[in-house]
Amino acid sequence: MISSDVIRGYNDTIILCLLLDEDSYGYEISKKIRNLSDEKYVIKETTLYSAFSRMQKNGYIESYSSDGESGKRRSYYRITDSGKKYYDEKCKEWTVTKEVIDKFVRENLDTNEEGK
Repeated sequence: MISSDVIRGYNDTIILCLLLDEDSYGYEISKKIRNLSDEKYVIKETTLYSAFSRMQKNGYIESYSSDGESGKRRSYYRITDSGKKYYDEKCKEWTVTKEVIDKFVRENLDTNEEGK
């Protein structure tokens, strides 16, 4: 399992990525995150819905109500053009973040190898 502290800053990015292809609702998004991460990351319901609220306030997503396949009324979410731009920015940020962290992880692994 991945600590929620490690991934917290990228919850919006993960959710927006899933909304790039199609509109979706909370439970389905949660299930996709769990499945795509091979159950290494399970987003808490409170985390998910606070992310929805924050992203709606920022104009990154919109919500609408619709009847699902089961006939149950659900709140669906769709990404906005602003959300797509924000997603692209977060992806670029991740690339830089990963480069920085990889330097420290790599050096640490190299040091451990030398000590064997």
